[in-house]
Amino acid sequence: MTQEIITKIAIFQKKEIRKIIHKNEWWFSIIDIIEALTGTERPRKYWNDLKKKLIKEGYSEVSENIGQLKITAPDGKKRKTDCANTETIFRIIQTIPSSKAEPFKRWLAKVGYERVREIEDPELATKRTKMLYKLKGYSENWIEKRMRGIAIREELTDEWQKRGVKEQKEYEILTAEISKATFGVIPSEYKKLKGLRRQNLRDHMDDLELIFNMLGERVTTEISQQEKPDTFIKNKKVAERGGSIAGNARKQTEKELGRPIVSKKKTICQNQKIKKD
Repeated sequence: MTQEIITKIAIFQKKEIRKIIHKNEWWFSIIDIIEALTGTERPRKYWNDLKKKLIKEGYSEVSENIGQLKITAPDGKKRKTDCANTETIFRIIQTIPSSKAEPFKRWLAKVGYERVREIEDPELATKRTKMLYKLKGYSENWIEKRMRGIAIREELTDEWQKRGVKEQKEYEILTAEISKATFGVIPSEYKKLKGLRRQNLRDHMDDLELIFNMLGERVTTEISQQEKPDTFIKNKKVAERGGSIAGNARKQTEKELGRPIVSKKKTICQNQKIKKD
């Protein structure tokens, strides 16, 4: 469940391709792929026309294998978008006249293969994520905290799933409860404070922000495991209590340091300058 609700960004020739884990494999945004292959400024219209053409020409199985999945849009909100797995994407790009089709097929096969290996050996996914952060210029100490934070988050969402949390909106509400109690702001407000749009908020937290974020989520997991809340309202109260523990620790730390923990600054990697959106 935790993997199915996370949108990842892959890069093909400097073009962003959104992807998401669905049915234990990568599913890709079709309009992103069309934009990357054709350079069209109207990928949705191109895809609508192409879809009609495919159905007319008897490629009904392609249409049947397309799913509308909620992935993160450019404005940061989750929206349903036509997506397909590697096999179906191959069928689609065969119908698109583009000089980029063959290199895209090779890229797509490589991305799909990496996912298969990661399912067989989850440690590979961890190693790949660490390497990506390292290539971006993040420090080893920061990466270790970020990776631990990812593990703690996964443990929390697994716990929520056991307690009956299923909808994406419910995960967002519970996450907002922890954030509000921990930092005094919900994630969307936090991103606005840092001037972020599509970027991952946690990738732009400094050490202390990451630490307090982990504390709020870990304590929430511990309380939930002890009390086993069986309704969404009870889960929400547990999330607020877990966040409050971290929030009180944050306030005490701020008092000792004489400065706020919540920072407007983005984490700037050694090899990467932050661009204005």
